[in-house]
Amino acid sequence: MSIDTVAVALGERSYDIHVGAGVLENAGAYLAPLLQRPRVIVVTDKHVEAAQASRLKSGLDAHRIDHKFITLPPGEQTKSFSVLENLTGALLDMNVERNDIVVAFGGGVIGDLTGFACAILRRGCRFVQAPTTLLAQVDSAVGGKTAINVPHGKNLIGAFHQPEMVLADVKALDTLPARELRAGYAEVIKYGLIDDLAFYEWLGANAEKLFTATGVAERQIAVKKSCQAKAALVAKDEKEHGARALLNLGHTFGHALEGIFGYSDKLLHGEAVALGMILAFEYSVRLGICPKEDAERIKSHIITCGLPASFADLKADPVPADKLVTLMMQDKKREAGKMTLILAKGIGEALIFKDADTDDIFEFLKEKTA
Repeated sequence: MSIDTVAVALGERSYDIHVGAGVLENAGAYLAPLLQRPRVIVVTDKHVEAAQASRLKSGLDAHRIDHKFITLPPGEQTKSFSVLENLTGALLDMNVERNDIVVAFGGGVIGDLTGFACAILRRGCRFVQAPTTLLAQVDSAVGGKTAINVPHGKNLIGAFHQPEMVLADVKALDTLPARELRAGYAEVIKYGLIDDLAFYEWLGANAEKLFTATGVAERQIAVKKSCQAKAALVAKDEKEHGARALLNLGHTFGHALEGIFGYSDKLLHGEAVALGMILAFEYSVRLGICPKEDAERIKSHIITCGLPASFADLKADPVPADKLVTLMMQDKKREAGKMTLILAKGIGEALIFKDADTDDIFEFLKEKTA
């Protein structure tokens, strides 16, 4: 298949997302026009370096682009103040200038952390996203959200800082552990649930192909469609003052769940979002705005895809409903002290629900966690 290009239209900050198999081997061709001098600094983690670095290096070497790597520990706990300090120090030691390019080469953790480091380094330097996980390719690498986690909650310290380009090589998914691939799929489902029933139906027919190395064509379609959906919302609302908030379907519940599990590998982001989307639909049913059969339908699909669909699936100690609500109140969409949720009228029709009743949410979660 040929490479697909999706444009993110943001005026002077516009950029392209290149999606397909073999993007990494051609990275030098994509990057060369952006460079004021022929060198890049690549930030990655040790798992990605072992699995994919040779492909990126060959693409850079083909265009005589000098490259140095900074390799960080894998895992959500890398998105911390201490690692951010170490990373910015390392970039300064390498004399990174504002107009140099830093490549964030990895999953959402590397992309979020590196993007934030570039947002604050010398008051802003340029970077490129080269996402290697399904979750990052369809979500975190696109749109310019960068952040780290703190004890108060996930992604609460960060900045909007758009990349210069996104290089999404679907062949990188071949080395992804099955659990991470399925977790990333939760973010793909999200785009169908927000406003694209036809895409959701396509996923229902093709999901299992996405989980196999032979499903390259299906993976490229899924990543392209997801990027197109996100690019459209980002172009309308870059800094999430309105419609872009729809992209957080399931995330208010999901981020709180991640907090309960200490942002660890015990519960991956996509797994938390999968259960979070079910909770969002079930709470919509409770409010009388969504048909019960739609909530049951997405729950069945999520179960089929091997993702957690209930608190029992988490195989953990009972989750305290009160702590979940406390963490949900830290959500970035909160306004005037009131919680905002992304709920649904049905599959393909999400909505922004302001002034959510925290007491009712607590009662709802008590029932679900019992």
